[in-house]
Amino acid sequence: MPADERFAVRRESARASVPRPLTAAPAPAGVPLPPGLALRGRLATGARRPETPGGSGRGGSGSRTPRSGRGGGPRRAYERARRAWDRPLTAYYVILGSSLLITVLGLVMVYSASMIKALDISKPATYFFGKQFLAAVIGGGLMLIAARMPVKLHRGLAYPILMVTVFLMVLVQVPGIGMSVNGNQNWLYLGGPFQLQPSEFGKLALILWGADLLARKQDKRLLTQWKHMLVPLVPVAFMLLGLIMLGGDMGTAIILTAILFGLLWLAGAPTRLFAGVLGFAAVLAFLLIRTSPNRMSRLACMGVSEPDPEGGCWQAAHGIYALASGGWFGSGLGASVEKWGQLPEPHTDFIFAITGEELGLAGTLSVLALFAALGYAGIRVAGRTEDPFVRYAAGGVTTWITAQAVINIGAVLGLLPIAGVPLPLFSYGGSALLPTMFAVGLMIAFAREDPAAKAALAMRKPGVRWKTMRRRVKKRSSGER
Repeated sequence: MPADERFAVRRESARASVPRPLTAAPAPAGVPLPPGLALRGRLATGARRPETPGGSGRGGSGSRTPRSGRGGGPRRAYERARRAWDRPLTAYYVILGSSLLITVLGLVMVYSASMIKALDISKPATYFFGKQFLAAVIGGGLMLIAARMPVKLHRGLAYPILMVTVFLMVLVQVPGIGMSVNGNQNWLYLGGPFQLQPSEFGKLALILWGADLLARKQDKRLLTQWKHMLVPLVPVAFMLLGLIMLGGDMGTAIILTAILFGLLWLAGAPTRLFAGVLGFAAVLAFLLIRTSPNRMSRLACMGVSEPDPEGGCWQAAHGIYALASGGWFGSGLGASVEKWGQLPEPHTDFIFAITGEELGLAGTLSVLALFAALGYAGIRVAGRTEDPFVRYAAGGVTTWITAQAVINIGAVLGLLPIAGVPLPLFSYGGSALLPTMFAVGLMIAFAREDPAAKAALAMRKPGVRWKTMRRRVKKRSSGER
């Protein structure tokens, strides 16, 4: 056999030995093929799977589509921050954290700003700091007690606190019992170096009593009538204002008026009624300022950049000097120059100026951010509750702290008259610190009363976690290891 024929025979035999793929026989018209047979038929004929755009194959680069949001960016960071802020316990932690940070930073600045003043009066350098630290410890205890008290107990304390406060404010005006400090007859002597200013507790008393009063009237649907909205809230507030003004404390009277307006605003006072009360208060304030040379001189010191030749506006001008010399990051903690006798009251009303001089713009902006966070968290607590008492009380406390901080900082910056009010939780003064920390504990209690916050706090208790873990563990037989 020729070689060409032998090669052809071998090729045909090799083809016959290779197994051919099964092909689907053509089905009759109208008869569908079984799924498995149809699939084998497509694979046998070499049909390919549809390719995705941008690549082919299982391992191709175009087979996966990028997930939206992966890769970060400002929008993703904003969404994370928004979700974190919407958590149930956010207001609770913000109120607790910001108030404690303000108090701790205030203790540091009180020590730095008051050491020269203490040495000047022949006292130890830690004299004012020790008193403020003791007040902070007592105030921390009051804050913890207020945070653990139920809302019903807070409402029950409204009338007793108001009655005790009024009694002490009347006692201040009795000759031989009340004390005069810096021209204001608003102090009670407690023995030793300790004094008490009852008008500071009047702010807390008005908030608790006014919130309870408005909540009861709202439950009875009486706030739609203007006489029920004003009486007896406004007369009692004017009684407290009169007792404060007898002692000459214009600054505390302004804060009390702001609290009254905040309560009326939350109660839904109509614009004409609100404007009428505001106009009456403005006329009364104008008359009180006009008839007092001291208050007129404070009003004339707004916006001054240097004291006059006769020594007027000395405090306002040197407060601006302290802020201007601080720069971006300040001269350093304890390195203030203005506290060496140039700036009066560096540890009380003008402690913000010393903060700007020693910690700079960064330090002052940090203090402002902490107060802004505290105020916003208070607004959140007041806006998300269904309890009218909680709404009025939280709104009143937020108005109190925010208005007092704005008035104090505005006076230091030269934008407002010097009212003589301390910076809440920051300035020296135990009489101001104690009721303010109790009010912060009040807001913490309100933040804990939110149903979602209650559930979140309950899940974080160790007992609940242990029981939850025990439910998830499968029970094993006695012989299983």
